[in-house]
Amino acid sequence: MLLQKPLDDFRNFLYTQYFSDGIKITIGVLLPSLIFAQFNLLEIGINLSLGAVCCSIADTPGPWLHRRNAMLITNFLVFLVALITSIINHNQILVGIEILTFCFIFSMFYIYGARASSVGTAALLIMVLNVANHETTLNYYEHAGLVLAGGIWYFLLSALFSFVRPFRYARQTLGECVQEVAGYMRMRADFYNDKIPVEDIFKTLVDKQVLVHEMQDNVREILFKTRKLVNESTSDGRLLIMIFVDMVDLFEQTMATHHDYEIIRKRYKNHDILPAYALLIHKLASEIEYIGFCLIHQVKPRKHAVKIEDLDKLKKQLDELEKAGISVLVLKKILVNLRHIFSKTNTIFGYFDKESFIKQAKSGSTDHDKFVSHQSFDFKLLRNNLNLKSGNFRYALRVSLVVFTGYLVGFLLPVGHHSYWIILTILVILKPGFSTTKQRNIERVIGTIIGGITGALIIYFIKDETARFILMVLFMLITYSLQRVNYFISVVFMTPFILILFSFISSTINESLAVERIIDTLIGSGIAFLSSYIVLPSWESYQFKNYMLDMLKANQKYLDAMFRRFNPQNQINITEYKLARKEVYVNTANLAAAFQRMLNEPKNKQHNAVLDVHKFVVLNHILSSYLANLSTSLQDSQLVFNAEQQKLFRKSQHYLKLAIEWLSETTHEQEFVHVFEGTTETNEDLATEQLELIVKVSADILKITEKL
Repeated sequence: MLLQKPLDDFRNFLYTQYFSDGIKITIGVLLPSLIFAQFNLLEIGINLSLGAVCCSIADTPGPWLHRRNAMLITNFLVFLVALITSIINHNQILVGIEILTFCFIFSMFYIYGARASSVGTAALLIMVLNVANHETTLNYYEHAGLVLAGGIWYFLLSALFSFVRPFRYARQTLGECVQEVAGYMRMRADFYNDKIPVEDIFKTLVDKQVLVHEMQDNVREILFKTRKLVNESTSDGRLLIMIFVDMVDLFEQTMATHHDYEIIRKRYKNHDILPAYALLIHKLASEIEYIGFCLIHQVKPRKHAVKIEDLDKLKKQLDELEKAGISVLVLKKILVNLRHIFSKTNTIFGYFDKESFIKQAKSGSTDHDKFVSHQSFDFKLLRNNLNLKSGNFRYALRVSLVVFTGYLVGFLLPVGHHSYWIILTILVILKPGFSTTKQRNIERVIGTIIGGITGALIIYFIKDETARFILMVLFMLITYSLQRVNYFISVVFMTPFILILFSFISSTINESLAVERIIDTLIGSGIAFLSSYIVLPSWESYQFKNYMLDMLKANQKYLDAMFRRFNPQNQINITEYKLARKEVYVNTANLAAAFQRMLNEPKNKQHNAVLDVHKFVVLNHILSSYLANLSTSLQDSQLVFNAEQQKLFRKSQHYLKLAIEWLSETTHEQEFVHVFEGTTETNEDLATEQLELIVKVSADILKITEKL
């Protein structure tokens, strides 16, 4: 049983998009060299493989249209840079000028998003691999042309993978997203375990929400920007979109916080009811996780972890407590929300049934385009970032200066024949933020040392070329499969794969190459890490206020949208409401991620009130949870707020407005919804209690904001 979970995780990984990408890149990189080696044309094969490697860098997750454009641009730039570098690499002065220029230009691609950044990285990689004047039988144009041909080969291979099974990529990504939602819900079960501090649970939930948001964003990109999926009239594309839309709604319900969990624990600690809630939540999480499993493995779900009897059993336990004179109102509200989640999972299960799906698929939102972010490629954006106040500009300058320094060190010091490994290490490690650079540094150094020792032992003890080749292919597959999942493990396997590759290329390669690679990595990582302190550093604490402001504005907008949604006189449509909800998720993830990055920075560079900042992050997450709970409660009722409830609403808005003004140091007026007169009162006590919780946490946010 102890081995079952790791085995299940491993089996699941084999069906993920990461492993599929690993297979694709391994085939794309290995096949050209393998084929041409059979005709004693290994040099041609290696140049083709080099082009495939560069093109694969831009083949990041997303819709095919974006991947296609990125790979085509990458191939053009890689060809151009390979040609220029191979022409001038005999002249160190010209190479130095090229490094300073290209490192700045291609690092500025970062302002246009992660995909554009990967295009710039590919161009810099081919530059680095060409700065040394290698002995070759190829002229400049032949080398650059073969690299371009290798890139085109990989592009065609990627297109084949995308079009042979067009829905597989979307299903796998959606399945992984669903499983992250299940993991989030499983964490919320800890609220009913009094041995785990509530504050610690909220911290882990905030971190988990960052992952959920990233996965949801990936799915949105793939589903809503892939024309074939959005316009798909058959069941495949529509099924994926409907599951995703419902899963986002379900995630809102899992976020719902009903009460102060400390009070719940104290009130019911002597009763055996809280463990029953935790068990039911775990079962529901398993149900959701199973849906993700079925999507990834492309099988129809055939079982239910939760049955209606489980909910009825919990209801009977509540009735018994109530008969004993114990108030169970808050537990009843939680049970209602769990019933909603149960109902939503049943609806999703129904989508896999053809007859049920056809009925459900007749109606649906067509505003998909509003839910995906659109990257601007306006030249004005570049121009606005050409100043030292821009973090992207500082990063580009840092990369340019530090890589140039690494080139000088490699040129001046006797570090072997592969001194370009120094600047390659710098290029890989150096990131815009200090914390990411620090983490990459640690992973790169330790991974290279472990991998270097492993590679040296393989070269020393294993002389059979077939065995070496099998190991090399295995290491390549692991490296490319994990490079976006676990960078450390990827580096551990990358180093021996490169060393074994060199042993095939040259018969003079021995264990000393491993030592050289480790030394070059240590030098490069040392330069990169030191530069992140002293060369135009970018500290998270200096820009943290912007994340806080965005979070407050998003929560304020969400609260406004919620009340307008249930306002018959000034009602907004469901799309506007969901867009406001999405903004909360996005900004919560951004705020939490920025806080984690700040914690990894030097103590003297962190915000003076780290504990208060952490409390601000948690309080905003709690506010979002309270709002989600109120939304869930209102969906099934026709509630129109009475005068007292309107007053609570205005009070909460006022607290958030003051907090925003305090942070922005302005007194401008915020735009509010017109409060309307209530005519009916449904479930009034419940709504009032929830609004009181929202007011309380809004006031707490204002208090903590004034301390910052």
